[in-house]
Order: sequence, then structure tokens, then C-alpha cells
Amino acid sequence: MLHQQLSRLALEYASERTKAFAGSEFGSFVRHDIGLTAKKQLVFLPYDLKVKASVGAGNWASVPWLGFFDPLITESATKGFYVVYLINAQTREIFLSLNQGTTAAYQSFGENRGREHLKRTALEISEKVPKFARYFDTSPIDLSSQDSLPSGYMAGHAFGRRYDALSIDEKQFYSDFEKMLAAYEALIDAGGTTPAEVMMEEAGTSDIEESRTYTLFRRIERSPNVRVPVLQKRGAVCEGCGLNPARDYDYQGPLKHTPLDVHHSKPIAGMAEGETRRYKIPDDFLVLCPTCHRVIHKQANPADLERLRRTVKFKH
Repeated sequence: MLHQQLSRLALEYASERTKAFAGSEFGSFVRHDIGLTAKKQLVFLPYDLKVKASVGAGNWASVPWLGFFDPLITESATKGFYVVYLINAQTREIFLSLNQGTTAAYQSFGENRGREHLKRTALEISEKVPKFARYFDTSPIDLSSQDSLPSGYMAGHAFGRRYDALSIDEKQFYSDFEKMLAAYEALIDAGGTTPAEVMMEEAGTSDIEESRTYTLFRRIERSPNVRVPVLQKRGAVCEGCGLNPARDYDYQGPLKHTPLDVHHSKPIAGMAEGETRRYKIPDDFLVLCPTCHRVIHKQANPADLERLRRTVKFKH
């Protein structure tokens, strides 16, 4: 089980990292076995997440980890925010953490300012999902390392739980796991780490709930896991005015760069509780030109394609 494998990782990592990295059976156990067990843990949960376990790239990492990533936000630990188990092999502790991409922060601000930025954003995360922050521990975590990446992990930690690898409460462990994934999705639904004023400006509204919904819709629509499959299945022609980039603009580039928008048309508030995805491809989407996309968002019902078509006074 996952808690047992993470316990083994915490107990044996200090010894294993004194051995050769290349061809390490222990490294394979972490990357493959722990990763596979983690994926199985998600099977009956309503989340579509990427999973990765790491002990380093080319050399042993100071802090090994197991991460869970929502593709709407990130698919790697270098950017965005994600759920992660961080291992302190010196103290034999496991930390469940809602954390942030250290590498991106360092690239944007430099290491010192980047860590300060991560700390500020960690506080903002806790404020955005307060009921989850209250359930978990918001105290700083100690990874017993001053190396660059671990220092970033410690700065980017918003809240989580500490476990002693020698005495993990199994019931608590899995309850925390499910609660943390719920916190992760709640944070995404709340607009993630995007400041409220930025969301409202982009959405063109002063209503915070409307702006959060708009931000989530745009994340879904821009996701590479959504855009290309929708265009493939619904066709690269505006379903409002009929604009066809290949015909009307002589567009001959790749499908992903087609000058059309993918519009998420299903109200998220209307999704059934426990539904496994925020969307279904292609049923929950429309393909629209940028103008029709802007207009349909002005309608009372942003899913009413027939009303949009009646509004259009021209056809391509």
C-alpha cells in the first residue's frame, strides 16, 4: 500500500543514495512501483491527475518526492501548484504538502526573492481555501536541507501533514490524502494563485464568483488536453458564424494553432456531485471564432448556441 511504500522510501533512502544512481533498483522501485501504487489510489476518486515519483534526474535528489498534478495547472513540479509527498530521509519523516513550483519562481525572481514570493503565495493559498487550511497544519516544514530545491519546497508549502515513517496511522493517512486532493481541486475552482483583481479584470466583472468561474473556464479551454481533441472531434469551423480559417483565411498551419477558440459550454455549477471530470470531450464544448466566443459569454446562457446563431447578422 502507498503508506507502506512511502515509509520504506523514508527509512531506506539515506542508505540507498550512497550507492550508484544509474541502474539503481531502489530508484526503479520509487519511480515505477510507488508511482503505480499512487495511480491505483486515484482510481475510485473523482480526479483526473498526473502522477510522478522522483529520486532525482541523473543524481540522487536531496529530497525525493511523489507528486500529483492537475493538467489544468501543471504537469510537473517545476511550475504551478500541486500536491506532493516530500521525504526527509534524515529524520525519517513524510510530509504531505500543497506546494508550488520552485523552479519557475527562481527563474522569475532569483532564489532569494523567489523563496519570498513562494512564502507569500503559500499564505494566499491558505486564505483561498480556509476550511482545508484549518483541517491541515499550516506550520513550516523542515526537510533538513539547505539545497536550492528543498529550500524552495519549504518556502512553497501552504499546508499539510507530517508523518513519522515508523508509525503511520493508516486511516489518518488515507483520509488526509483524499482531503488534500479535495483541497487542491477547491483551490483550482477558486482561481488558483491568480490574484482576485486580475481575475475580475480578465472576466470583465466585479463579482468574485463570476470571475472565478470565468478563470476556470479559460483554464479548461486553453488546456492542450482539451483544445486539440475538441477541434479534432467538432471540426475547425466556428459553430456560430461559420468562419472556416482554412477557407476564409487560407490557414494551413497545425490544428493546435487554428485561429478559433474552444468554448466550455457546460455550467460547472450544474455538474453532478462526485462527477469524475469537470468536462466531457466533445459534448461540453463548442468551437467558436474569437468574436462569437466573446458574444456568447455575454448571453444569460453561455451554452445557448441557437441564440448566438440568431444574433449573428452575417455568415462567412
